[in-house]
Amino acid sequence: MSPSSDNYSRDLPGWILSSQVTALVLFDRDLTIVYMNAAAEMLLSVSARMVLVGQPMDQLLRCPQDVMLQHLRTVTESNQPLTQPLTEREIILSLPDGHSITVDCTLVPVDSDQRQGMVLAEIRRVDRQLRLTREEQLISQNLATRDLIRGLAHEIKNPLGGVRGAAQLLAMELEDTELGEYTNIIVEEVDRLKSLVDQMLGSRQLPVMRSVNIHHILERVCTIIEADPEYGAVLQRDYDPSIPDLQGDADQLIQAILNIVQNAVQATGGKGHILLQTRVLRQFTLANKRHRLVAQLNIIDDGPGIPPEIQERVFYPMVSGKSEGTGLGLSLAQSLINRHGGLIEFTSEPGKTVFTLYLPLENNL
Repeated sequence: MSPSSDNYSRDLPGWILSSQVTALVLFDRDLTIVYMNAAAEMLLSVSARMVLVGQPMDQLLRCPQDVMLQHLRTVTESNQPLTQPLTEREIILSLPDGHSITVDCTLVPVDSDQRQGMVLAEIRRVDRQLRLTREEQLISQNLATRDLIRGLAHEIKNPLGGVRGAAQLLAMELEDTELGEYTNIIVEEVDRLKSLVDQMLGSRQLPVMRSVNIHHILERVCTIIEADPEYGAVLQRDYDPSIPDLQGDADQLIQAILNIVQNAVQATGGKGHILLQTRVLRQFTLANKRHRLVAQLNIIDDGPGIPPEIQERVFYPMVSGKSEGTGLGLSLAQSLINRHGGLIEFTSEPGKTVFTLYLPLENNL
């Protein structure tokens, strides 16, 4: 073998590692960072040469759940090196810049003649896959809910009409006015139930698509909220003025956004802070369709958050974290935004709840 070929052979493992699109980080048995490739530097927003090589693992992998790190510490403290690959999924890592990412991480034992007990971490970001899966679940959940409600509405409203008519006929035959009060109660309760079913169905009108400005919509919502005499929350704006007009039904968009902002006001007891934030996303996928431009609207409040036990069902009708709530606002908002080819997602923890609305900036209907 020629000298040049021999040099190429020795450099080949390092060249392969540095060229991998998977983030790779190598630790020694003391869990000190020995090496990280370019993909790891990009994913974790750090520089191996300037900061982290030679530093403890905790300086890089800040993991609130700590499942993977605890396992590694246990292995190290027991003086028994990792003997087979170990994979942990959907780990939330806190980056040095303050952001968090969700990753799958596989730990692979690496032994060499010079150093024993080394571990190679293969880190794959899964935020996008999780978001797409969650998006599909939300869309299918909304479609299934709407079909169920339509079926129930038909079965409920037909007999309600008969009950109401019978009560009115009975009232005409009664001479006792006190008994007439009972028939009035029947009619009023039937009307109330019919109104509730209509609310669950929402507007049956197709959106009338016109060119609308999302910031004009938001300011209209703010005007409605601020006109409420019980209003006391602080509304803050963080608008991106470069967002172009979108094709939408202004009334339906106002109703959808108003439902979410009203929930935020109620969640903060009318005394908190609510931030309305707009951004533009480029080449963004919604419902398995890539859009050149998408408007992102974040509605952020500093309330106590959505109870964990209802977070998976929060877009179902009749699900509410408030004792006096009907649980229809978010369900209707999701349906209205879906009609515009968009989607509503959320994250919630004590002190910060974020509802994010995505709306394509082109007419896809």
